Amino acid sequence: VLMAAGITAVICLALTLFAFQTRFDFTGMHTILFIALVVLLLFGILAAIIPGKTMQIVYASLGALLFSFYLVYDTQMMLGGKHKYSISPEEYIFAALNLYLDVINIFMYILAIIGSSRD
Repeated sequence: VLMAAGITAVICLALTLFAFQTRFDFTGMHTILFIALVVLLLFGILAAIIPGKTMQIVYASLGALLFSFYLVYDTQMMLGGKHKYSISPEEYIFAALNLYLDVINIFMYILAIIGSSRD
């Protein structure tokens, strides 16, 4: 658990710094991210029907990758500025909840990767 927490902290710090300095606008990718989330949900159902260590690791890796993109997306939404979409300062609770859920999901998927690889 501690290793997963450390990996999550490093990933979140790196992605937040990336979101601050990149010139690419991730806020316009909301449709792509939503479609990827639906595909991940369907893949999760498939992974539950067809169990296997490899399937679990692939599912958890895709989930961690997707929520890493969501973390960058939500961070840029909070920054506002020259980005296409933004969250207003009055919606700080919503923004904090978005970031919290991104970090928790990344942690859970990394924990699943570590757990599956130790079996």
